[in-house]
Amino acid sequence: MAVQSIERAFALLRALATAPYGVTELAEQVDLPKSTVARLLGALESEGVVTQDELGGEYRLGDGLLDIAGAAQPGRNLIATVRPFLLELSEEIGEAAGLGIAQNREVYYLDHAVPETDVMVRDWTGESLPMHSVPSGMAILAHMSAAALEAYLSRPPEQLTPYTLIDPEAIRERIDAIRQLGYAWGFEEGVDGINSLAAPIIGPDGLAIAAIHVHGPAYRFPNPDRTHDLGSRLIEAANGVAAQLND
Repeated sequence: MAVQSIERAFALLRALATAPYGVTELAEQVDLPKSTVARLLGALESEGVVTQDELGGEYRLGDGLLDIAGAAQPGRNLIATVRPFLLELSEEIGEAAGLGIAQNREVYYLDHAVPETDVMVRDWTGESLPMHSVPSGMAILAHMSAAALEAYLSRPPEQLTPYTLIDPEAIRERIDAIRQLGYAWGFEEGVDGINSLAAPIIGPDGLAIAAIHVHGPAYRFPNPDRTHDLGSRLIEAANGVAAQLND
């Protein structure tokens, strides 16, 4: 597949991460000819990266996307590229670090690294949470197209804990702050007793490829005096990943 076609295919996948779409709607979302979108969807469907509910129906992300993320060519392998950064972050900060991608309105956790600590937190590898409920998802939403973000917010957000943001306007305000800071904090918004910090991995088009995060028990993470420093450290790591992926 040519470089331009790969870039267009990733644009389709990023749009489908927010909601299922038919060919016409998807063409409008990514600003491409309907014929081009149909051709790319056919290629992606043959690899299991996208699936169609029924003939002529909507497309959504398929399980084949995870195979691509974990078994791409060396240098383009997302998990292999990010893994050293996760290990370094977890040992340096003393908490679990992870990698997540957008999949059907949720963050799907691809990998997880933990330090040697007395209190371990749950390994979320292979599990998902709604994007608005966790910093990884909010960081990705903050670097989606305006149309994709509005498509996400057009459906009622689910409340997982008493602290989950569910008001669309409040989510937009949080996203504006994330764009300015470059990182996102979440305090028991997705899971009771867990605080998390995330930063987006940005592609050449300015959209988020994925997000890396650090999370730990709310009683010890974070040190209130280090919230900005930790955010800056995660941005540094995410930028390092992006530099390798986009090289």
